[in-house]
Amino acid sequence: MNITTDIKYVGVNDHEIDLFEGQYDVPNGMAYNSYVIADYKIAVMDTVDARFGHEWLDNVATATGGKAPDYLVVQHMEPDHSANIDVFMKTYPNATIVSSQKAFAMMKNFFGKEYEDRRIVVAEGDTLPLGKHVLHFVAAPMVHWPEVIVTYDAYDKVLFSADGFGKFGALDVEEDWACEARRYYFGIVGKYGAQVQALLKKAAALDIEKICPLHGPILTENLGYYLGLYDTWSSYGVETDGIFVAYTSVYGHTKAAVELLAQKLKEKGCPKVSVADLAREDMAEAVEDAFRYGKLVLATTTYNADIFPFMRTFIEHLVERGYKNRTIALVENGSWAPLAAKVMKGMFEGCKNLTFLEPVIRLTSAMNDLTKDAIEKVSDELCKDYLARQDSTANKNDLKALFNIGYGLYVVTSNDGKKDNGLIVNTVTQVTNTPNRVAVTINKQNYSHHVIKQSGKMNINCLSVDAPFKVFEDFGFRSGRTVDKFEGWEKFRSDNGLVFLPKYINSFMSLTVENYVDLGTHGMFICSVGEARVISDLETMTYTYYQKNVKPKPQVEGKKGFVCKVCGYIYEGDTLPDDIVCPLCKHGAADFEPIK
Repeated sequence: MNITTDIKYVGVNDHEIDLFEGQYDVPNGMAYNSYVIADYKIAVMDTVDARFGHEWLDNVATATGGKAPDYLVVQHMEPDHSANIDVFMKTYPNATIVSSQKAFAMMKNFFGKEYEDRRIVVAEGDTLPLGKHVLHFVAAPMVHWPEVIVTYDAYDKVLFSADGFGKFGALDVEEDWACEARRYYFGIVGKYGAQVQALLKKAAALDIEKICPLHGPILTENLGYYLGLYDTWSSYGVETDGIFVAYTSVYGHTKAAVELLAQKLKEKGCPKVSVADLAREDMAEAVEDAFRYGKLVLATTTYNADIFPFMRTFIEHLVERGYKNRTIALVENGSWAPLAAKVMKGMFEGCKNLTFLEPVIRLTSAMNDLTKDAIEKVSDELCKDYLARQDSTANKNDLKALFNIGYGLYVVTSNDGKKDNGLIVNTVTQVTNTPNRVAVTINKQNYSHHVIKQSGKMNINCLSVDAPFKVFEDFGFRSGRTVDKFEGWEKFRSDNGLVFLPKYINSFMSLTVENYVDLGTHGMFICSVGEARVISDLETMTYTYYQKNVKPKPQVEGKKGFVCKVCGYIYEGDTLPDDIVCPLCKHGAADFEPIK
């Protein structure tokens, strides 16, 4: 398979395997990917599983036209990618291995030698010229082993991403990418979200047209979709709006409570309710769904003064992977001494930013009226934001929305007559309460200032503390004049026709401009409050919270150069170009400062 004129696929499909890494069910097999870059010098990118050594060497020989490769680039030392290193080196005695220092130490563990006389040790920033193709090496430690490097070919704009962007399944099987990539990510890479975020930041500075992973298909179109999912997964964000219910049941009573709760959630507007019996569901699928949705219900029995074993295993998987930024409701069953809720909550003790709903739904053997009342209350809490989004169930005059105004961060939405627009502001103030008036100050250079001055209306979305950095990238780093800031966002509209954010807000207000005050560089809009909805009970995100918990911290250790004060992008070099434009947030040289 030709990936480009010079890059060829030489990997193999494995339909003999039943469990990947001894635990993950792979009904559609696995692909072990390897690539050949044919230039003045020939480089082979990684090997394959030991059982396919001959097939792989045949593929390499065909791709090179029988010519001996000059280099074997080893990005990752797991045996499904590295098992044939020694076979390759014996087959091609003049070839050189290119890899990280830690990888060579692992080679000694596997093969009893480090190939000291036939190796090139590379690290972050090193390059390997093949001719017109120059390979640039990027360190990717703990994505998901410590020795990992990824490789960028600047000529064909290809990123060889090691296990990043991989998925279960052989390449000769047609199936949805996201489902098996998500299960693969959370099963295998999920613990290392911070390290994946660091790698994504490096990748953002590269001009990438193709991604070649070590498992799964080569990604060539709509790369923003794949990069966006990886950003969501690795930042522990919410991918799909909905609720995941995981349960175990011995005699069916806990299951009956779960079925009633699921029915209530659907009736109250939850867009997706996913239910899994942990004793029968593939555990990796259940873990995947727990990270996919923003709300989780755990229902189980008290068992030997603890919890049912499948539930314990499930929670251990979540905790091991750093489960956070979620809302959890608990259902327990116990005939004489219910302890399940206490045990489950205690298992999450070390996890961050989890909200546990009250009351606990409790069964003493079977459901009764108290159980049903608790199910009603918990379903109300879980669906509070869904109910508030729908015109038929929303309280459109909930002036408690005004209480969420502080020195916080807000998305102001508007419409220029052709498309929806939005920007980040931190200058929203209630100025009177009889009638209710709000002042919003906007820089005149922002396109939204022009739009609102013409239209006379806006919506103020009060960002809550669960808002990820992507919100600020979408609405704060780009101009609405040249881009569609709502591309990829689900849209909900208030009565004034303007968009309000579907998530990451605790309330919004529709405002009508009554007066305008010219403040020189800025304009202040004095507005009356029309529609006002409270979406959730989450706290408003303040500017301080954003700086401490949301804005990425620049990885400046050991680096020399300049850092963007807005988004943290690092430009390495002795002199900052006067005309530099940050590739992430598009701010200029004035917003860079020297690394100290």
